[in-house]
Amino acid sequence: MINYNPKAWLSVIFHAYSRSVMRTLTPALVFMAIYTAILCYVLLDIMRFHESDFKTTISMHSLLGIVLGLFLVFRTNTAYDRWWEGRKLWGSMVNNTRNFALKLNAFLENDDLENRQWFSDMIPHFVVSVKEHLRKGVNAANWVGIDPVLLEDLEGAKHIPNRLSSLIYQRVNLLYKKGVFTGDQLLLLDREMKEFSEILGACERIKNTPIPYSYTMYFKQFIFLYVITLPFAFVTTSGFITIPIVVIITFVLLSVELIAEEIEDPFGKDVNDLPTDELSIKIKENVREIFGLRN
Repeated sequence: MINYNPKAWLSVIFHAYSRSVMRTLTPALVFMAIYTAILCYVLLDIMRFHESDFKTTISMHSLLGIVLGLFLVFRTNTAYDRWWEGRKLWGSMVNNTRNFALKLNAFLENDDLENRQWFSDMIPHFVVSVKEHLRKGVNAANWVGIDPVLLEDLEGAKHIPNRLSSLIYQRVNLLYKKGVFTGDQLLLLDREMKEFSEILGACERIKNTPIPYSYTMYFKQFIFLYVITLPFAFVTTSGFITIPIVVIITFVLLSVELIAEEIEDPFGKDVNDLPTDELSIKIKENVREIFGLRN
């Protein structure tokens, strides 16, 4: 995620797009420039040869542009809603881990270093597992400082966040049976432990529920037909100036669609995705500080 100053107009205006967007956008812009140039040359040559006064009109594209604008608004709003909901969920993750660590720090004895160390490791492990689970899967072997016994336990798990959440539940229940936690304290801790699963489930809902295919297909077809017929609307009135006009309009329309595609899945590593890596590090630092442990 890019940190920027929204009041710095020049730096925002002249900032380059993300590479993933430009890799998709550049071939389309080059194609439209060549396609429009050939079309202008052929049509203008035919008109000169036949000495025709035929004039095209932008009326149809103006009317279709209104409909297309409504689609673009709906498309971007839908994508941004998914992005913002993901941000709220990860904000809840930060708050929930802090609350859970604060309660554990108050309930555990100061000299209970074993349990303090265990929870200070497991809470960040769960957060990292959620982050990786929402991307391309969890590989716990790549984690720094993971206990070999825990790693062996996680190797056979298909859903590692669930397994880690289960281990936290088991540890809290074991401490309750040993008398370390009272029944009231167990109920207080249960709220945060249950919230972990709810946050994970909500993130999975965003990840595993894409925009309906029919809507996406129709919208892309609409954009394609609009830009592919656009040169015909300007060629007789604008001549070869039609080329930059078409390229700019194509740039605007495709950019909005590509950016919407990027932010509708906010848990990846794209430049506009959520800063889940930074949030995971922040959570680890906060939890260890709450327990009074050095990072």
